[in-house]
Amino acid sequence: MQFAATVIFNTELSPGYWHMQVTAPKAVARAAPGQFVMVRVSPAIDPLLRRPLAILDAGLLPRDQAQPGAEAYFDMLYHVVGKGTAILAQTAVGSTVDILGPLGTGFDLGAPDEEKLLVGGGIGLAPLYLLAKELRLKQMPVHLFAGGRSREDVLFFDEFGQLGAQCHAATNDGSFGEEGFVTVPLLRHLDQLQGKPVTIFACGPEPMLRAVARLAIERNVACQVSLEGYMACGVGACLACVVPGENHSEATPDFRCVCTEGPVFDVRDLQWEAHA
Repeated sequence: MQFAATVIFNTELSPGYWHMQVTAPKAVARAAPGQFVMVRVSPAIDPLLRRPLAILDAGLLPRDQAQPGAEAYFDMLYHVVGKGTAILAQTAVGSTVDILGPLGTGFDLGAPDEEKLLVGGGIGLAPLYLLAKELRLKQMPVHLFAGGRSREDVLFFDEFGQLGAQCHAATNDGSFGEEGFVTVPLLRHLDQLQGKPVTIFACGPEPMLRAVARLAIERNVACQVSLEGYMACGVGACLACVVPGENHSEATPDFRCVCTEGPVFDVRDLQWEAHA
């Protein structure tokens, strides 16, 4: 669905990281954790392409704030890294942005008796927040493992805790949580579980996803990853965001489209070596 959204707020959370909330049609309140939207950052021709942003949160607006066609809201996190996101950061409250979505396939919540381990860094924490919210509503145990280069890259940490998630952090420079990679506390926690049923959900930079995927495969643990592939259209038309699937080879190409078949994939359905 394509719609015009009104900006409710657009706030810088941490240097370069912004949190935007906009109005939306009622159906958007039912967005699944892991889905995303394509945002047109400017009515001008340049920049031409929309920007893909994960849905951080979604819900219905209070009745006194709702209007026909704008009964709901949703939130996005974005990192200013180029012209498009720089324009988005200048978008004023009350402005209108053109949205396409919700799009993509979200997370499979899995069995209710499993412990859920959420692993993210930077804006990769965005889709995990709505996931944690849904899991906690179903009273499933949730552990968050948040990583980044420094404290500035660890977003919404307190908000995850307010949902009832047990939160762990690791930063490369030791400025928040323990010093080092987030896979260290994740591995330690897996050892403590001693083989109990668990599913890992991860989103973030590709090196982090690869490390989490390897760990999950080695431990025979179920793992879903949300990929941040480059998306030009968001609807599978341009095929700019394909990644190699598990059976890919030069003789038998097996590509998966991140925007339509994903962005969430079971790690067993991907061929990470071919995607290097």
